[in-house]
Amino acid sequence: MSRIALEDLTKVYADGTKAVDGVDLAIDDGEFMVLVGPSGCGKTTALRMVAGLEDISGGTVRIGDRVVNHVPSKDRDVAMVFQNYALYPHLKVYDNMAFSLQLKKVDKKEIDRRVQHAARILGLEGLLDRKPRNLSGGQRQRVAMGRAIVREPQAFLMDEPLSNLDAKLRVQMRSEIAKIQRDLNVTTIYVTHDQVEAMTMGDRVAVIRKGLLQQVATPQQLYDRPVNLFVGGFIGSPAMNMVEATLVRADGGLSVGFGTNRLSVDEEVIRDRPGLAAYEGKSVVLGMRPEDFEDAALSPGTPEDRRVTAGIDLVEALGSEVLVHFSLDAPSVLTEDTKELAADVSGKEGLDTLQARAQQSRSAFVAQLSPRTGAREGQPITLAVDTRRMHFFDRDTGLGIYGGHEGHEGHEG
Repeated sequence: MSRIALEDLTKVYADGTKAVDGVDLAIDDGEFMVLVGPSGCGKTTALRMVAGLEDISGGTVRIGDRVVNHVPSKDRDVAMVFQNYALYPHLKVYDNMAFSLQLKKVDKKEIDRRVQHAARILGLEGLLDRKPRNLSGGQRQRVAMGRAIVREPQAFLMDEPLSNLDAKLRVQMRSEIAKIQRDLNVTTIYVTHDQVEAMTMGDRVAVIRKGLLQQVATPQQLYDRPVNLFVGGFIGSPAMNMVEATLVRADGGLSVGFGTNRLSVDEEVIRDRPGLAAYEGKSVVLGMRPEDFEDAALSPGTPEDRRVTAGIDLVEALGSEVLVHFSLDAPSVLTEDTKELAADVSGKEGLDTLQARAQQSRSAFVAQLSPRTGAREGQPITLAVDTRRMHFFDRDTGLGIYGGHEGHEGHEG
């Protein structure tokens, strides 16, 4: 295993497009680092530069103690796992896994030891004589993993390896890949556009947007203290609700108002975010995660200043939870961050919907409620809000409002 360091890594294409813009990132020995972001954000380009499959326009890639900028891909001692498996259809599973070792003229006994060892790890012992066409998608992905494992590389580089699998298999395979990585303790860079994959698999997660590194932190840090609006909206499923709001001093305390609604800001939130004091009387972006709402009928002791009431537009009963969609007469957040997030989730339709709501000064919300809720479409509902979990962002810069250095917690690397 080996440490990988990206230092001011940059990629500019011939047409002037800057796909990766000065990325600084250090991946520790044995660490599972996930690069996540919308399609086209530069995460795969960064991975391919580490692999030697893409020329580096500027900066440095180090693997271990070596600068590998001009080292051929085959000599970097890394193993790639691709989304399309890249298996040889005419070779059996055993030979697919052994192929790179055979090219290097590794001793046959050593090849057999490595292939059999990888097959045991991956549950492929009974499939070594089959060809790829006789395998399921999950089995093919295991073979692709096996081909990487037998090389015993310094690092695994994985480019959206689960994107071709169905939803159930993806859940199974992501837990298997995470377990294999922990067992082998091999430094791994994993690229995905799926933030659920990122949050469940990574020791740390690097969020990338338009070639720029936004935040590097543990999954929990990203969730609890997003550095900016983009990270706050990208991390979490369903996505964070965002609305334009105003911080006001009332009755000796701090409140946040949006439309006709007003919620008290808890003292512990003010202590945790001393930077809020500078925003009294000013507009901010208020963020509330869907899971921080509950049907007030199930929380009868919730004070009025921790409740909102709205008409229900749509109810999605998912068994273990109920998603309630509603809207409020409060200004939508229309910034480059929120427009990109809307387009990433729903394409042009999502962007058009956001802009239409902004013109009407209405904001769409989603609440993730207990299945015991009595919520019904077309009916009003009063929701209790966990105001200790509210997020605040600067309206102009998009940075999270925390302490003396707004928006910089968790951006290590």
